[in-house]
Amino acid sequence: MKWLAVALFAALLLLQYRLWLSNDGVPEVLRLSAAVAARQADNARVAQRNRQLAAEVHDLKQGYTALEERARSDLGMIAGNESFYQVVPQKGAGAAAAAPAAAAEVTAPTPQRTAAAR
Repeated sequence: MKWLAVALFAALLLLQYRLWLSNDGVPEVLRLSAAVAARQADNARVAQRNRQLAAEVHDLKQGYTALEERARSDLGMIAGNESFYQVVPQKGAGAAAAAPAAAAEVTAPTPQRTAAAR
């Protein structure tokens, strides 16, 4: 009976060692829990981005407002009844010296049109 108690105690110690100190025990569970939390955060971020893209696709399919905004910002297009003015800073000694000179002297902007507006 004494040997049985010693054998059971040894088995208990061996199992506790494997549970707490081996690579397959509690440290692995904690590492995997952290990895799952990181993946869930990534999934939430990607799901939010997917919702934004789906809303943008819906806007592009439904109306011309989003399409017009996209053409203006990405392609630099203008409407037929609009004029595009580009203000070019004067070439000079430097940005610091040009800033006061540009503030004192105002030059007339030159109109430029894209091929789409002609």
